[in-house]
Amino acid sequence: MALANVTITEGFRRLFYLITPSESSFERKEDVPDYLNQSVPFFLGAIVVEALVSWLTGIAPKARINDSVNSVTAGILSQMMKMLSLTAEFSAYVWIYARFNVVELPWNSPYTWWLCFIGVDLGYYIFHRMGHEINIMWAAHQVHHSSEEYNLTTALRQGAMQGFTSWIFYLPLALAVPPSVFFVHIQFNTLYQFWIHTEVIKSLGPLEYILNTPSHHRVHHGRNRYCIDKNYAGTLIIWDRLFGTFQAEEEHVVYGLTHPLNTWDPIWAQVCHFKHIWSTFWQTPGIKNKLSVLFMGPGWSPGKPRCGEITDIPDVKYPHPKYDSSLPLWATTYILIHFLITIFVFSHLALKQRFLACSVVNVGVLCLLVSVFSFGALFDRRWYAAQLETLRVTVFLMLIIATSSTGDSLVGGIFDLPAMGLTALRLWFMFSASLWLVLATKQAIHGVKKEQ
Repeated sequence: MALANVTITEGFRRLFYLITPSESSFERKEDVPDYLNQSVPFFLGAIVVEALVSWLTGIAPKARINDSVNSVTAGILSQMMKMLSLTAEFSAYVWIYARFNVVELPWNSPYTWWLCFIGVDLGYYIFHRMGHEINIMWAAHQVHHSSEEYNLTTALRQGAMQGFTSWIFYLPLALAVPPSVFFVHIQFNTLYQFWIHTEVIKSLGPLEYILNTPSHHRVHHGRNRYCIDKNYAGTLIIWDRLFGTFQAEEEHVVYGLTHPLNTWDPIWAQVCHFKHIWSTFWQTPGIKNKLSVLFMGPGWSPGKPRCGEITDIPDVKYPHPKYDSSLPLWATTYILIHFLITIFVFSHLALKQRFLACSVVNVGVLCLLVSVFSFGALFDRRWYAAQLETLRVTVFLMLIIATSSTGDSLVGGIFDLPAMGLTALRLWFMFSASLWLVLATKQAIHGVKKEQ
């Protein structure tokens, strides 16, 4: 059975880095498959299986819809940013390889393949460790740690700004490793880290000594004091063991940031620490101290060690309260349906970005940003959520109607659906607009009466 030209067996092997040099070696970088996008169906399948296992057995906490939507939203924002930065990231590697490589390793040699495997994994360890120990890099990476849950959707919660620094740490490989080989391993190193974000798998026995596993990575996501700045590994845990950052899982892990965000706003999650750095930078006296705010650890302040004091970290124990703002079942279901539509729009943009007009891409990106911000406001029960959602679905309805009437319109590239699908979508958004117009009106009337 095949899915997106990838067999089920092959798709799941890729998630575990169970591939051979012969099946993943290519002469030209243009021939390297888009392994990440091809793996999306397997991500979704694994998420569903994990949720069912957790629900049926109780072996792990049940996923919360608001948290899972927030995690996937962060992944969407990250991929949107990669649409802009990925070309530059890979171009730098190709440019250095073409001009400064000191050894021309054969692209089809197993030795080159394994050397790149080791090199990429070591590069990831260094990048990941710097992402925790350099404040300006932590501002981008902290998004990944902002969930208070630990499941497969957490793996998708990525910082949109990370790509602007991560590529630097792999450039030494360009002195010897052909770009096509590097492009294979940089994708598989990412794919491997998906499945380790789970509480369903407890231990892998002897493999725990060599591989990064769910147990090791649970520690990395913990905010217990014993978990802070530990287990940076991508695929191999040997780097943490070698460089003194390894910590075995001991007491039950409490997940999330040491100072939780307490919001479902996905935009704020991406920018909040940058804002904190900006404020701290201007409040801190002296140019040396100002630079330290940027390049020391996130816990640093004048007079403290580079990465701060462990005693400054709140000493939390499991179980620990989590941020929640539960909605009625109908509201959660409503957001989930609209979120699936948002994923469809994003997938279409990502797949056909190169063939769509810039104006179409810009409209699509703007719609996505407004949508995910509105979902966060609804989950947070913000006072403006009803008005914002009314505006959002009304604008979407106008776009859909424009597409239906012109077919080949400006937004026709976004809603690439048959006539029946567009009709169903139009009816759903008409219902949504009517619903929120009524709710926003009632809220406004209630507010006026309350003032009187």
